[in-house]
Amino acid sequence: MDKGLGGKTALVTGASRGIGRAIARRLAADGASIIIHCHQSRVAAEALAGELGSGQVVQADLGSVREIDAMFASLGAKKLDILVNNAGIWIGTPLGKTSAEDVDRILEVNIKSVFWVTQDALPLLNEGARIINISSVAGRVGVRGGRSLYGATKAAIDAFTRNWALELADRKILVNAVAPGYVTTDMTNEHFSDVEVRKRAIERSPLGKLGNAEEVADVVAFLCSHEARWITGQILNVSGGFVI
Repeated sequence: MDKGLGGKTALVTGASRGIGRAIARRLAADGASIIIHCHQSRVAAEALAGELGSGQVVQADLGSVREIDAMFASLGAKKLDILVNNAGIWIGTPLGKTSAEDVDRILEVNIKSVFWVTQDALPLLNEGARIINISSVAGRVGVRGGRSLYGATKAAIDAFTRNWALELADRKILVNAVAPGYVTTDMTNEHFSDVEVRKRAIERSPLGKLGNAEEVADVVAFLCSHEARWITGQILNVSGGFVI
């Protein structure tokens, strides 16, 4: 069903599962054609493309500039109306116990790749396009347990969002971010399978529940819609009030 995005093309990174998959489904339901990026989950990405009916799959390790460049080369001159920088990783990085390899990997995927994907996408983006960055409340709050570097990468995403909104305003490209809190997905199910962990997370939520990927996808879809045409440079907290 076309709900305003008919004729639009969206590239969603990390779209084979979790929040990225929910975003791809929602944008497709609103009429957009989806380019589904995956890293290792090619089978899941192909299954999603089949489900959506109009999905195209591209594959790249976003920790590699070479692979990002090759991914965009494969798109040729295809124009984009929406770029969703969703892909990211979480690695615990406790001080005194973290390897250089882990530091490099989380910085490469969560910061460098977002910059490089956006830079490569820029020539393909139509005037008035939308860029949506998936951030996290981890960029705004402190949490014990070796999450400082992850939080720093998400604070960087927020900084990208504010600066790119100004940098791309001449092209009428709107740049916003969505910052989820605790969200249940196939990737977080193991974490929240611990009863005490789940209980503590729910206790920190004013609404008394965990979020889900579809609730995040709904906000992304809004930011891609005509109704959000006067919004740019914003980081929307989608956490049920967690950061309050």
